[in-house]
Amino acid sequence: MSGGAVASLPEGLLDGGVWFRVEAAPTASAVRRTAERLAVELGLPEPRIAHLSIVAAELAGNLVKHATEGVLLVRAVRTAEQAGVELVAIDRGPGMADLVASVGDGHSTAGTLGIGLGAIVRQASWYDLHSVPGKGTILAAQVWPADPPSPVWVAGLTRPLTGEPVSGDAFAVRDAEGRRQVMMCDGLGHGGLAAAASHEAVRAFQEAPAAPPAAVLDRLHRRMNHTRGAAVAVAELDADAGLVRYAGLGNIAGTVISSDGSRRGMVSLPGIAGHQRRQIREYDYPLTPDAVVLMHSDGVVDRWNPADYPGLLIRSPLVIAATVLRDAGVRRDDAGVLVARLP
Repeated sequence: MSGGAVASLPEGLLDGGVWFRVEAAPTASAVRRTAERLAVELGLPEPRIAHLSIVAAELAGNLVKHATEGVLLVRAVRTAEQAGVELVAIDRGPGMADLVASVGDGHSTAGTLGIGLGAIVRQASWYDLHSVPGKGTILAAQVWPADPPSPVWVAGLTRPLTGEPVSGDAFAVRDAEGRRQVMMCDGLGHGGLAAAASHEAVRAFQEAPAAPPAAVLDRLHRRMNHTRGAAVAVAELDADAGLVRYAGLGNIAGTVISSDGSRRGMVSLPGIAGHQRRQIREYDYPLTPDAVVLMHSDGVVDRWNPADYPGLLIRSPLVIAATVLRDAGVRRDDAGVLVARLP
């Protein structure tokens, strides 16, 4: 889930996908072609590529017809057994007041046949959707070569600074001998050197022995001394103890959000992983099954209120992350968001 190189595709895929700003039909066609090309690289069978083509075309077409500031992400998703393609459509348009009606055939607000969202639902292996009138819509879909994996407990998104081909933010996920751990990283600055620092953090995190978050973060700090450094935080979700264990260096923000929308911030200490640290400490916070853990870089601000998004916190981590990125991400910096919950 931390991303991976895909030969002959745009460099942005190294850091979690390719973003498109979708405002006209030619861009919608480019989205479809990119998704198809990625599917071929990943080895999806032809029938599934055909389904993916429909999903990509309908998602992009809906953004052209209905969206305000519509963007769409195309990226690979992987499990140990298979690889698929994920698309995330984000817009600030009028939103949908009746989601059930909107995904049914024959419902249209633009004079079309009204089968677009229904086609996405039928052709996708998995999808999730959230919409708030006046704020916009998030629609995520995946196409897998076989049966989709079980619903995931964590998802993240990164978006580069406008004009940069790669993001200096990165995230990673692992299950190390039963320890469900996540990492969020913000390489100093932006561009290639920031991305290199974050990629080293991802590698070190994935290779680290099973250990509590503080020990893992200390290992990352020592491994990153040849990079420009980064803000890094590691969290471990412990279902048996009902806790999230958290250790951070620098300005990665970590928050536990309860089902009622109340928040509890988690402590990251001053420092730069790879260069400066006084002490690495680990803190424990209560975590109920209906709460979510939100981690983000300083390219995302805390200006959003969960109460303004009815039903959002029961949606998938991916849709929650996309909503936060849309409404709290800034364009003058790389932005990264990770959302996790107890499985």
